[in-house]
Amino acid sequence: MQKPADEKLPFPRLDTDPQSIRQRVEAMEKLLERLFVIPGTKQTVGLDAVLDVVPVVGDIAAAALGAYIVWEAKNLGMPKWQLARMSGNVGVNWLLGLLSVVPVVGVVPTLLFRSNSKNLKIIKKHLNKHHAASATIEGEATKLP
Repeated sequence: MQKPADEKLPFPRLDTDPQSIRQRVEAMEKLLERLFVIPGTKQTVGLDAVLDVVPVVGDIAAAALGAYIVWEAKNLGMPKWQLARMSGNVGVNWLLGLLSVVPVVGVVPTLLFRSNSKNLKIIKKHLNKHHAASATIEGEATKLP
């Protein structure tokens, strides 16, 4: 597996402001879901899928790392129903990993479900609505003629 050359993992600040929380959650989601690109494909794999190869213990570790994202959402003051939805995403991902009989085959549902990416989307939607100043602009810079 190779690491995408154009993307670096930023070291987020440890402050409690929404911008710092956004950076930490984005970095954690990238670590868990998009750390490496499978050679010959455009499919990204993160620590979540790698941990799923280890039966039970890996699933528990991946769920704990996913729960960190939910904890950061709680620190933002997100509504309980959104926190419950995010916790449900982590729980479904955990169950998908536990229910797999063959560890390597069990990685496939994790790659398809991507609970941490779903949770990041929920957090970004909340931040964009309630803390618009923390929004980041994504895209490429182009030079105008």
